[in-house]
Amino acid sequence: MLSPGGENNGGVYQEDLNNILCCPDCKEIPPNLVEEFSSGDMVCQSCGVVVGTRIIDTRSEWRTFANDDHGGDDPSRVGGPQDEFVEGEQLATTVAFSESKAHKALSRTQNNANQDKAQKGLMQAYKEIVSLCEAINMGQNVSNAAKHIFKLVDKHKFMKGKPQEAVIAGCIFIACRQNNVPRTFREIFNLTSVSKKEVGRVFKQLQKFLQKLQDTEGEGATGLNTVTNYENTSVGAEDLCSRYVSQLGFKNQQKISKISRELAERANDISALAGRSPLSVAAACIYMACHLVGEPRASLPIAKQAGVSDGTVKTAYKHLFAAREELIKKEWLDDGGKMDQIPQVQA
Repeated sequence: MLSPGGENNGGVYQEDLNNILCCPDCKEIPPNLVEEFSSGDMVCQSCGVVVGTRIIDTRSEWRTFANDDHGGDDPSRVGGPQDEFVEGEQLATTVAFSESKAHKALSRTQNNANQDKAQKGLMQAYKEIVSLCEAINMGQNVSNAAKHIFKLVDKHKFMKGKPQEAVIAGCIFIACRQNNVPRTFREIFNLTSVSKKEVGRVFKQLQKFLQKLQDTEGEGATGLNTVTNYENTSVGAEDLCSRYVSQLGFKNQQKISKISRELAERANDISALAGRSPLSVAAACIYMACHLVGEPRASLPIAKQAGVSDGTVKTAYKHLFAAREELIKKEWLDDGGKMDQIPQVQA
């Protein structure tokens, strides 16, 4: 916009940056203007008058590399995302697959010539790791850690001759421990079709291999060449309570989860429960907590969720009930919990 100048410039028109661009017909303030990048015009949305022309498109310059004959839409500029677990994938050029016979033959020839069989096996293992992690609702951190471990195993030519499914299961189990994701050995084992004994043997060998590798590389190593912060820890009953309570669909999930976790932690001091499976202890704590809160649930669905038998849960609960005076806090009773709601142990 131009405005008349002051007395010093003799009335010469000059640019006034304080003016606002608006529609000359509507004269709406604030103006209802739209930039149409397809036509390069500034248009008033109220009346349709073209206010300005030659508008520069500042958006991302998306291109489509799909075949126009097929009507495909491929808003891609630089190819697929980078994968730090695959070496050299970002620098490779592949021939696009098409329906024409010439393109098919050229694509097949390039795949046979350039792609490494070992790389194909690694990519297939990565896909299986991701699918197994998604099957039991584990995050990307666990799947990336499992890929890291599997790549180390493949790089050092370790575990040759072992079933790949068992090696993947062992990598996922160790990745869960690294990221403090409570998953039991039984849950990981149920994902595979390999024998439980074979998966356990592979897991122990992986533990020794990673510990030896960590000691060899030292703490100064970085990147994908070492496993950091690896500890031979186990999953306790208190780590499982929150997830089981959430999956059982209680109304007072937060309260039952908190009480069951504290029960499991205090139950570690009971000698009768020493050596028992954390699955059965967690199920027994949830069984006692839900009755204490006033939302009773039978022991059978809790046992099924934990993956143990109903009798095992009742046996663990028997020891909890015997020590109920020591385990149950006074603040739980003051908060509405009732001791007489806890089911009696049948003789």
